[in-house]
Amino acid sequence: MKIAPFKVEEWMNEYEMDAEYNIAETCVESLTVEELLNFSDDPAARLEEIKKMQLTYGDIKGSAAFKKGVSSLYQSIKPENVLPSHGAIGANFLLLYSLIEAGDQVVSVFPTYQQLYSIPESFGAEVKKLELKYEDQFLPDLDKLRTMVNQKTKLIAVNNPNNPSGVVMGEDILKKLVEIASEVDAYILADEVYRGFDLGEEIPSIADLYEKGISVGSMSKVFSLAGLRMGWIAGPEEVIELCQLHRDYTTISNSMISDYLSVIALKNKDKIIKRNLAKVKKQLKILDEWVKQEELIDYVKPNGGTTAFLKYNLDLDSETFAKKLFNKKGVLVVPGTAFGREGFLRIGFAGNEKELKEGLARLKDFLDESGDNI
Repeated sequence: MKIAPFKVEEWMNEYEMDAEYNIAETCVESLTVEELLNFSDDPAARLEEIKKMQLTYGDIKGSAAFKKGVSSLYQSIKPENVLPSHGAIGANFLLLYSLIEAGDQVVSVFPTYQQLYSIPESFGAEVKKLELKYEDQFLPDLDKLRTMVNQKTKLIAVNNPNNPSGVVMGEDILKKLVEIASEVDAYILADEVYRGFDLGEEIPSIADLYEKGISVGSMSKVFSLAGLRMGWIAGPEEVIELCQLHRDYTTISNSMISDYLSVIALKNKDKIIKRNLAKVKKQLKILDEWVKQEELIDYVKPNGGTTAFLKYNLDLDSETFAKKLFNKKGVLVVPGTAFGREGFLRIGFAGNEKELKEGLARLKDFLDESGDNI
């Protein structure tokens, strides 16, 4: 089996640890263990429970408390419709590994997280890409989608809010997407790791809108707990059973400690999400004010998530731009080519606030110098 290089991960692996100002990171600034425990009803007691925990495999299918906590994020999902995974990246792989075979047809939005199209391609599926265009506000052309699907279409893949653009498909679009998928009896896989960061209308889950809708989520983005490496699949019972069969060959179980800490976060989801959403809104305002002042930069303002896809007006390919910015100013962004789009840069705006401000200031300096020095 051959698979395309995972461009955004290769880029981050190459540069992230040496960046002075990392505005490529897409997580909200992570919580410490102490900060997480302080959200609980009795931090000292929770810490003692962790210290006494025997480090076994734990519940192979995930603890009942974790699955109950995840199910509370949905309207119609029950705990038995939840399967824990090694982050959302593990969930996406497991779903595609379980559902897609050579000869199947998959339609994926593009640009998006590369897993959603490169993994099915590696399995021998026919992958069609539904272009999300800047001039269309990075929203899908549903009439075009209708012409792309047929009785061979096994799955339609989206992520909502979108990475890299931060654009949300609202309920009206999602319902039309469901209508199109149901006409050909296709699954919809929705990577919803940024769901909960609603900067406009509330974002419904595809799992609550469609009987063949499958939601992928994680503790990484909305809960600021990427280090736990906890994600999940929420969907139809037959999909969960099939994924569990394949999961036995890849994961066995998640860490007991990660499960335990995730349960604390899920029990205190309202407080944590309120904290994080306030930070997202505040720092998007910082970014938006910066963009308005930059003649060489434009974007579709995000209405969900923590990422933005900046369009720049320079005669410079995006990888060269990002490398020169890193080498001259110590600022890390992701070139648009990591998402298959030239002339763009992806940034994350929800990390450390001082780092965001200084990173943008240095990016401004780089742009100001562009005429003579780039």
